[in-house]
Amino acid sequence: MSNFIKTTFLLGLLTGLLMLIGGLLGGSQGVEIFFLIALAMNFFSYWFSDKLVLRAYGARELSQETAPELYSIVRELATAAGIPMPRLYLIDTDTPNAFATGRNPNHAAVAVTSGIMRICNREELKGVIGHELSHVINRDILTSTIAATLAGAIMMIASVARWGALFGGFGGRDGEERGAGLIELLVMAILAPLAATLIQLAISRTREYQADASGARLTHHPLYLANALRKLEAANERLPMDAGPATAHLFIVNPLSAEGISRLFSTHPPIEERIARLEQMATRSGAA
Repeated sequence: MSNFIKTTFLLGLLTGLLMLIGGLLGGSQGVEIFFLIALAMNFFSYWFSDKLVLRAYGARELSQETAPELYSIVRELATAAGIPMPRLYLIDTDTPNAFATGRNPNHAAVAVTSGIMRICNREELKGVIGHELSHVINRDILTSTIAATLAGAIMMIASVARWGALFGGFGGRDGEERGAGLIELLVMAILAPLAATLIQLAISRTREYQADASGARLTHHPLYLANALRKLEAANERLPMDAGPATAHLFIVNPLSAEGISRLFSTHPPIEERIARLEQMATRSGAA
């Protein structure tokens, strides 16, 4: 499935979910109101979702003067990939991580944390940046960023549904219909967060493997990224990032604690498998 189709599907899903909750809350009038809300959110998600994500993490833009080494790495790899130089941002947290966002290669941004700048050497940073630029090259940054917005909207829907059920809905139904609507609202409140996770799972794991592989080819050294992933995984287990579940799938490694059964619902593939694949690439290419 192309990223254009995925993006269209996500925006359509957002519209459908909002119209559904509108119908549960206010009948046909609620459907009309929430359809207009959905149109506004779709527009906003497409044009401004990257800015919302960067702002949510307090990211500040970097220049060549403020981060010369990082800037040179990104410029080198962007030139090799034949894409414009993306904007660079720094997130002030000790937890090492990074993500890419934006609508397309002409409007892309790469954000890194102060923690990753501290613990990774130049080669490892190059591996991480290669991975993130691969998301830009593969044109899946829009899909993943909109998915983050969608997941946040679904969480909002769940909250609205809970309050709607608590107060008996907002009109548009009476008698048995209202009782049935309350049950539907409760079901929505329970299932909506699970739906958000499933949507993220559907788009995240495959794209991470793809970005690992194409990033390794971009740097010509698969072990650069493999070594970085080892460091990032260990550091994130010790110091999980204060990240929102709706945006966790954007990061190169899962910023949230994923232990026990929660690993089954992680938006990222197992680090061990990612490293094994990179090591196999290095062996085949003679870069080991």
